[in-house]
Amino acid sequence: MTDHTLRTAGPPDAPAIDALTQAAYAKWVPVIGRKPRPMTVDYARAVLEHRIDIVEVDGELAALIELEALPDHLMIVNLAVAPEHQGGGLGRALLGHAEALAQEMGLAELRLYTNSLMAANIALYRRHGYLLSHEEQVGAGRTIVHMRKPLSSLDP
Repeated sequence: MTDHTLRTAGPPDAPAIDALTQAAYAKWVPVIGRKPRPMTVDYARAVLEHRIDIVEVDGELAALIELEALPDHLMIVNLAVAPEHQGGGLGRALLGHAEALAQEMGLAELRLYTNSLMAANIALYRRHGYLLSHEEQVGAGRTIVHMRKPLSSLDP
């Protein structure tokens, strides 16, 4: 039987977080022509600066969500699922977890951004209620899609 646990990461988790992120985003390198931003992050620092919640399956890191609380919203900085666990609902569960945390913090919106060429990710977020906020040109031929999910309709 598969055993899932959710916990907040600490400094000792940084190497495993980096390894999972490298594996999860590797498929996007040939699509966008470079490493996506999450593959270039110093996770020893990120685990101190942001909240990173991880899902372990049978004791192994399977998925993570990196969050930054800002005054008016909760930013999803990184959502990564190990390739062998993709399609199993862990990403969806972590999006729900982020919604619950935002509401606990009294924040009425979640936000995220992704590369416009990551169409599967954009479709996933749309299926989960995220709306296109705006697009941003960040270099020659590179567009970032900003998305948001208002949570006010979910208030108790």
